[in-house]
Amino acid sequence: MQQALLLVSHGSRSAKANQENRQMAEMLRQKSGLSVVEYAFLEIAEPSIPAGIEACVRQGAGEIFVLINFLNSGRHVTEDIPALVDKARRKYPEIKFNLTPPIGKHSKILDLFLELVDEAKS
Repeated sequence: MQQALLLVSHGSRSAKANQENRQMAEMLRQKSGLSVVEYAFLEIAEPSIPAGIEACVRQGAGEIFVLINFLNSGRHVTEDIPALVDKARRKYPEIKFNLTPPIGKHSKILDLFLELVDEAKS
């Protein structure tokens, strides 16, 4: 079963912000060793989450890890994204979908924040 990673971000009117997400997906592809790494946006920018899932499926994904690139557990994380993934589960019952928690729940986020503060002191 081929595994895929779908980096899901909010989407922005800023072309630079959206490009940074594309670059992050490429870096994840290189570092993860997964052959299928796509990105998608919840709103404002393209591709949409359903289009990102479609791209993974077209490339043979049997399992998709939805990497939620949001800091906190707001409505988008607790309702909107899971609803879109549930719709995809119904469309593709043979594919396993896994959602990550938002990045703010990771145990290393505080260390990262403190590292950023230290870098800002320089």
